[in-house]
Amino acid sequence: MGLEYRSFMANPKIRSSAQNVKKSNATAGRKPAFKSPYSKADLEEIFRRFSVQRPEPKGELEHVNPFTLVVAVALSAQATDVGVNKATRALFAAADTPQKMLDLGEERIRDYIKTIGLYRNKAKNVVALSEKLIRDFGGEVPRTREALMTLPGVGRKTANVVLSMAFGQATLAVDTHIFRIANRLLLAPGKTPDEVEQRLMKVIPDQYLYHAHHWLILHGRYVCKARKPECERCVIADLCRSPEKTWDIPAPLVELPQQVIGTQAAD
Repeated sequence: MGLEYRSFMANPKIRSSAQNVKKSNATAGRKPAFKSPYSKADLEEIFRRFSVQRPEPKGELEHVNPFTLVVAVALSAQATDVGVNKATRALFAAADTPQKMLDLGEERIRDYIKTIGLYRNKAKNVVALSEKLIRDFGGEVPRTREALMTLPGVGRKTANVVLSMAFGQATLAVDTHIFRIANRLLLAPGKTPDEVEQRLMKVIPDQYLYHAHHWLILHGRYVCKARKPECERCVIADLCRSPEKTWDIPAPLVELPQQVIGTQAAD
C-alpha cells in the first residue's frame, strides 16, 4: 500500500473533500427542477375555464374506427387536419380495415392522399402498418403505447392520440400547437416534445387531464395562434404569464357551439 493512499485513508478531511468533488461532478449535468410561475389555484382555474368553454372537446381528424384513426394521425404529420380530412374521406370509404387497405395497394393509396405532404412515404407506411397489424395483432389496433409505437409511421405523439381518442386513456400528445402553448405561456416549457409532455403531466390537475390535450390544441389553433395570439379572445388572459401577452382582461366565459368535425378552418 503506497504512502499517498495511506495518507488519504487516514485523513477524513481529504476523503470528505474527494467525495464532495465526486458528488459535485455527478450532479453538475443535472437540470434544475422546473418551477412553474402558476400556482396550484391558477392551474385549477385555467383548466376549469377551458372545461366551461368546451365541455366535450373533440379531435378534428375524421375517422370511423381505431384503425382509420391511426392512419389519419399518421398522415397528419406536417399537414393540417382539414387537409387530411379532405384526402381520407374517400380513402376510408374504400378501405376502413387493414385488410381492405392492403387490397387497395400502395399505388391507389397514393392517389387518394397525394394532396398531403410527404404522401409517397406515408402511403408506404400505411401499407406497412396494415401488414403489421394483421401479422402481429390479428388486425386489431393495440391498446398500449409500446405496441402502437412498433407500427411503421407511429411515434409517441400518434400513439398518445390513439390511446386518448380511441381507447379513452388520459394521455398528452404534444403536437406543434401544444408545444408552442406550453412554451409561450410558460405552462410547461421544454426543448423537446417529450420534456413538455412530462412537465404538462405534472402540472395539469388530475380531474382535467383527460380533455387537456384537446383543450390546449384548440386554444392554440383558434385563439393563441402561432403568428399572432388573439389575447382579447382568451378566457385566461388575466392568468396568462406569457411575456408575449397583449391583453389582461379575460374574454367572457361562455360555452362555445358544439364542434362540427370536418368544417373547421385550416390551421
